[in-house]
Amino acid sequence: MNGRDLFKRLLTMGVVLFGVSILTYGMIFVTPGDPARTILAQQMGGQSPSQEAVEQFRAAEGLNDPFPVQYAHWMGEVLRGDLGQSYYSDQAVSAMITQRIPNTLVLAGASMLVAIAIAIPAGIASAVDPGSRNDYAAQMGALVGVSMPNFWLGYLLIIVCSLWLDLFPVAGTGGLEYLVLPALTLGSGMAAVIARLVRTAMLDVLDEAYVQTARSKGLRERIVVYKHALRNALVPVVTIVGLQLSYVLNGAVVVEVVFQRPGLGTLLVDAIFARDYPVVQGVTLLIGVIFVLTNFAVDLTYSRLDPRIDLGGELT
Repeated sequence: MNGRDLFKRLLTMGVVLFGVSILTYGMIFVTPGDPARTILAQQMGGQSPSQEAVEQFRAAEGLNDPFPVQYAHWMGEVLRGDLGQSYYSDQAVSAMITQRIPNTLVLAGASMLVAIAIAIPAGIASAVDPGSRNDYAAQMGALVGVSMPNFWLGYLLIIVCSLWLDLFPVAGTGGLEYLVLPALTLGSGMAAVIARLVRTAMLDVLDEAYVQTARSKGLRERIVVYKHALRNALVPVVTIVGLQLSYVLNGAVVVEVVFQRPGLGTLLVDAIFARDYPVVQGVTLLIGVIFVLTNFAVDLTYSRLDPRIDLGGELT
């Protein structure tokens, strides 16, 4: 990694974040219907607001200004750490996100741990003995994991583990027992993807000359696999694991609704149904920023694992 590559990567990140912010704020302009009238109607219990009230709301929220003016004003507030006020709760959006984000981060971290704990041993066991029962079982499990929608698996786990066996709570938050089923639901899909990649990467690496040399020296197969082969096989895996964070955040929206966990996902869904645009914009922008920063962290890790690879992902 050199200073020029780092500058180019940071510049690219800035352009991407600028595009994300425009798309995020532009949602309000492509949504059908008059948001001011819809919001006032919901605040008045379904009654139709007067035209005067609608105009007052639009003027107060700056909705009559041209898009560039509204965007510049919003972006200026965002850069000062102000994501606006909720139309309904009148709370600061940043405070609402701060309250909810710990639950989502805990779920994301637990899901990632579940995925890695399942995927890496399964991928290695499948690769070291291709064509065996372990290989077929791992591939079948990966196929099922990839094919199974999160909401379907979530409800299946609730029926079996909560209602029939009474092992875990159905929904809510609290101790570790409230996290098991959501983490399994969200982590199983990632585990399937990562396990297949680990298998492919390990099969390629195990045929390399340096691995054969290590075996010819009489090293134990466990040392050859875990010390010499796995490190290089993890290079493409790290990229996929990092990119899976977007899957985690997207999947968390569904999983949090299924298990009624108060996180960013349920906050976003509630705000969408209520057309609470400041909250929708704030959560969406945050997810976009996390995704971009994660990609940057993946590139750094990628070049760290293989120094021949620069921040642009090219061999040097």
